Amino acid sequence: MNTIGIMTSGGDSPGMNAAIRAVVKQAKANGIKVIGINKGYKGLIEMDCQELTSASVEDLYRKGGTILKTARYKNFKDPEVVAQGVENCKKLGIEGMVVIGGDGSFRGARDLTHAGIPCVGIPGTIDNDIVCTEDTIGFDSSMNIITDCISKLRDTSETLDRCSVIEVMGAGAGWMALEGGIASGADIMLVPEVEFDFQKDVIDLIKAKKESGQNYFVIVIAECVFFPESNSKHKKNKNFQYVNENGIETVEKFTKKFQEMSGIESRATVLGHIQRGGAPTFHDCILATNMGVHAVELLKNNKSARVVVVKDGKITDFDIDEGLAMKKPFDKDRLEMATKLNF
Repeated sequence: MNTIGIMTSGGDSPGMNAAIRAVVKQAKANGIKVIGINKGYKGLIEMDCQELTSASVEDLYRKGGTILKTARYKNFKDPEVVAQGVENCKKLGIEGMVVIGGDGSFRGARDLTHAGIPCVGIPGTIDNDIVCTEDTIGFDSSMNIITDCISKLRDTSETLDRCSVIEVMGAGAGWMALEGGIASGADIMLVPEVEFDFQKDVIDLIKAKKESGQNYFVIVIAECVFFPESNSKHKKNKNFQYVNENGIETVEKFTKKFQEMSGIESRATVLGHIQRGGAPTFHDCILATNMGVHAVELLKNNKSARVVVVKDGKITDFDIDEGLAMKKPFDKDRLEMATKLNF
């Protein structure tokens, strides 16, 4: 293999640049040329690319975001668009592709592989919702940001005897709310995977804690709790029924309703995209580097349709089709444990 391409696709995550650096460095060490594709599959179709050199990626390990930009490109589901992607790869001399992203990015990599361009996926997503791996690039960095922000908000809540209601990211998964809530000692964590009753699991629980002597509180909510009922994955949950029946479509409305029913002064905070920015942590730098090296070795050895994963704490790889077909069960026992610890 003489030339490989690399792209970042979907949402950005801290550590993507470190992975790009590792891929380029490892490829160059093996005499392989690297073409960087800008803006994911959209850039591939538009032939928006440039050669990446060792010098151009030297300092990337400490930079957030991705120098290749990123985008979501729904048109790549069309077989004709995939075929155009294959044709463009041939024009560029690309014989294999490294795709850094999440599930949607891997579906594109799978289709590109089946159409003739060998691909290897690297899991880069703050949501940590890739089923076949124990860890994803960006999750650790994002969780550090979340716990730091919650800690700061907790200080203000304690000073003013308030409740801080904090919305964190997570797309359709509650892992960020769960782990961020545990790490920061949140009183309540609400996720889409677990049904909750607003009166019993929120109002009554906080009132009980207040009666026990606690005067400030932290509630962490996954953003997907406020998704509309059309989200078929969770639309039958009691939380969505409550949201729909009471017009609580946002964390601000949730907080207002909570204040009215609990009598506790409350403030809402949406952490938003601050969770995806900034320099990656040491953990994510190392993870990204190891995954990038492994991806190049797979392509060099003519192995494709693989996702680089962490299993039992070690870097290995997994069949991309099998990985996409797997479902990740939410750890309800861990949520229950956290709730008990924080009472």
